Amino acid sequence: MAGRLLLDTSFVIDLFHGDTAAQRRTAAAEEVFLSTVALGELYYGAERSNRRSELLGQVEALASAVTILPCDLDTARIYGSIKQGLRSKGRPLPENDVWIAAVALQHDLALATRDSHFLEIEGLTLERW
Repeated sequence: MAGRLLLDTSFVIDLFHGDTAAQRRTAAAEEVFLSTVALGELYYGAERSNRRSELLGQVEALASAVTILPCDLDTARIYGSIKQGLRSKGRPLPENDVWIAAVALQHDLALATRDSHFLEIEGLTLERW
């Protein structure tokens, strides 16, 4: 399946662990993106790891191989809408995941994730494996 793909942190962790399905999906994508929010989560995970140097190298390699998407005014507007929608349904999500979903919606990207809570966000296209 081809397309434009935003990688969630959970997907990247699977890539780093050598998950072949995640590797195939990434290789088949037309374009691959990473949000600055997910990138921050990856740096945090590397910093607190016993394998800090190795993981920082993996994060750096990934960051240089994909397009990094920052959060901006439009992202913030979409975030606010998502957050209110989730609140009204009584279905809160982790804060960073709402930002990641907002980036996906803003840029009309499928979100590659294994986290099922993203199903709560209306209009979000998920790529699950």
